[in-house]
Amino acid sequence: MFLTHLSCAACNTRFSPDVLRNLCLACGKPLLAGYDLAAVGAALDRRALAGREASLWRYRELLPLPAAAEPVTLGEGFTPLLPAPRLGAALGLDRLYVKDEAVNPTGSFKARGMAVAVSMAAHLGAKGLAAPSAGNAGGALAAYAARAGLPAYVVMPRDTPRANVVECTRAGAEVTLIDGLITDCGRLVAERAAANGWFDVSTLKEPYRVEGKKTMGYELAEQLGWRLPDVIVYPTGGGTGLVGMWKAFAELQELGWIDERRPRMISVQAAGCAPIVRAFESGAATAEEVTDAHTVAAGLRVPRAIGDFIMLDILRRSGGRAIAVPDDELVAAVGEVAATTGVFAAPEGAACVPALRRLVADGEVGRNEVVVVFNTGSGLKYLDQSE
Repeated sequence: MFLTHLSCAACNTRFSPDVLRNLCLACGKPLLAGYDLAAVGAALDRRALAGREASLWRYRELLPLPAAAEPVTLGEGFTPLLPAPRLGAALGLDRLYVKDEAVNPTGSFKARGMAVAVSMAAHLGAKGLAAPSAGNAGGALAAYAARAGLPAYVVMPRDTPRANVVECTRAGAEVTLIDGLITDCGRLVAERAAANGWFDVSTLKEPYRVEGKKTMGYELAEQLGWRLPDVIVYPTGGGTGLVGMWKAFAELQELGWIDERRPRMISVQAAGCAPIVRAFESGAATAEEVTDAHTVAAGLRVPRAIGDFIMLDILRRSGGRAIAVPDDELVAAVGEVAATTGVFAAPEGAACVPALRRLVADGEVGRNEVVVVFNTGSGLKYLDQSE
């Protein structure tokens, strides 16, 4: 195992990774995993990846689970990076790609984070797992907990898409529906986890979901011949994908597998719930909670994210942006993406298209740049909200 420590993203306090941990004991901020990358580089040449399994576990040396431990897996990761020439032509771009996370188990990118988080939780002796969810995270937790033989407890807003609720219950999770937002769900999970001895796997409140999500960054580099795109457009709720990819790029550079160039990271949020956009535009280092959060894109209805300060730093360091998209535009974009690429995107992923159209119109993204938009989930989860 090349994992050496956990460190706080805010105060840099270090902790042993040998026991179950949630947030930093010194300041209450997220913990991130650290590795002996010199040892990884000595043990692994990037050319050796070509013969490995087409899943995120191909990067095993850069993941926290010990080599002797069996991962809890459903075959997640190594999703396709699809050229999108027709959509690109409509947007005025010659080199547009869609990274389609909908083909993951449970139909979204959440499978990546839960595969690694549940694997580590099981390895470290967790007896029950709990999380708040606006949809896809709950389904992924239920599925991977079932795979691991662990009980799962999910708290969801009452208006969560029905497909997500059914997915959780069919996999054996205990689901509680409440009147409120995911932040309200998170408070209830924290209370119940403390009272019942469950391990809380909420977004960025444990250190390993981000490790699963970072493999999206590894895959982009590998699929593009170890060159990163010029621009990444990413729908942002809790932010683990954004944080994870940026972490992956730093690790790849330290290994000598890529150079120092980074993509401009674009965070896309719904206009009815855009705390990162507001903070970015005001120059703030953290985001104020949105009190009246509303959007049909359930995964973007995150009024406040514990990793807000990390996301805002990434956007600014990369020369990126944060853009809010109205619901009517992101809903219309679901059809546009499907009709031009064949990908039935969830509204969260589709929101990237009107955001990108605005960037092109403003001259902030050039025709010849390599641009990757992320579809983070399947539109099939939203059939109860479709025409």
